Amino acid sequence: MHQVVDVLLRAIMRTMWFAGGFHRVAVKGQQALPSEAAILTLAPHSSYFDAIPVTMTMSSIVMKAESRDIPIWGTLIKYIRPVFVSRSDQDSRRKTVEEIKRRAQSGGKWPQIMIFPEGTCTNRTCLITFKPGAFIPGVPVQPVVLRYPNRLDTITWTWQGPGALKILWLTLCQFHNQVEIEFLPVYSPSEEERKDPALYASNVRRVMAEALGVSVTDYTFEDCQLALAEGQLRLPEDTCLLEFARLVRGLGLKPEKLDRALDRHAERAGAKPGGRVTLPEFAAQLGVPVSEALEDLFSLFDEGGGGEIDLREYVVALSVVCRPSQTLDTVRLAFQMYGSQDGSIDQGALSCILRTALGVAELSVAELFRAIDQEETGKITFADFERFAETYPDFAEEYLYPDQTRFQSGTQTPPALTANGFCTDFSPENSGIGPDPLCKKLD
Repeated sequence: MHQVVDVLLRAIMRTMWFAGGFHRVAVKGQQALPSEAAILTLAPHSSYFDAIPVTMTMSSIVMKAESRDIPIWGTLIKYIRPVFVSRSDQDSRRKTVEEIKRRAQSGGKWPQIMIFPEGTCTNRTCLITFKPGAFIPGVPVQPVVLRYPNRLDTITWTWQGPGALKILWLTLCQFHNQVEIEFLPVYSPSEEERKDPALYASNVRRVMAEALGVSVTDYTFEDCQLALAEGQLRLPEDTCLLEFARLVRGLGLKPEKLDRALDRHAERAGAKPGGRVTLPEFAAQLGVPVSEALEDLFSLFDEGGGGEIDLREYVVALSVVCRPSQTLDTVRLAFQMYGSQDGSIDQGALSCILRTALGVAELSVAELFRAIDQEETGKITFADFERFAETYPDFAEEYLYPDQTRFQSGTQTPPALTANGFCTDFSPENSGIGPDPLCKKLD
């Protein structure tokens, strides 16, 4: 019965793709057997049309548990035996990894699992950082690369550019759409790669990038979420906070999970005279050993190269990375650290807070400070700032960077549009990855 349904599903899906203009699907290489490679890693992930290789191979995929409740589709999808992820279950990620590992180590008893390790759609100009889920089991994987060699790109669907329905309409308007699927040789991990999923993922990404003829960038989807966050303090294009977030992750610290530690860091930073700490003290604060990665992070805040940084600046930057859309929460935390006994700060402290929150070297806050300090006391409290921000929600655009370029949201036209609008700052030419000097906050 299962084989009959399998054949019917393949036929139905192939007919659907044919009707959409994908009259011929070019396949290069040979798909490995499940016993040879239990996991297929597919990149670049750029569109919902990437489901074509899934339906051709009938591989299992990782998908939302809610999909099981979709009429008809939920019943059909069960036949490829997907790995379901529940967003309501806080332990779901661990369970998903364990399930992938169990299937991958079953010796070919389960269907192959097809995983898109980038974790999001890009415009195919480069490969972003692979998530480690497919590589944690430490078993051989088969890289699979996708190409859409069409004269017009109506395929790519990212968080900027045309929406899903427009992409579908433009694609259906093309008489013929080309797609190429290439199965690369099975990649067997070394002992070192089995112990280090991140290294394993990076090496597989390099092989796939070479096959595609594209570059790689160490930025991730979370970085672009940070850049495009819809808070009142939107990051300018020359911000150092993307580099900061990358370095924090390089230490094994995940900014997305550090939110709960912000108050603790803020309390310790406020207790330090001037917030100053040395590199060993900084390492102790973060609970990590002194390393080259930590030194790079330290140098972002060591403005004069004197071997000390203001821990308060690190906390402000971390707050922005952890909760980029919650501007007032970051400013409130900063007032607690920089404020005097009555909770007020002067213009210099406000300048330091906002420069750090935006990750820029220079920023004039004099006009903004005068607008908030209506009584001309030379001091403002968080209540004053909050009241002003509520009255003038676009205060940053008017007072802080009226003439500067900022990251554009998906509802606006990007300043230098690349194919279907992937963040221009995330291209390999502008990524700042490699031996180039780190940009210091005030250098």
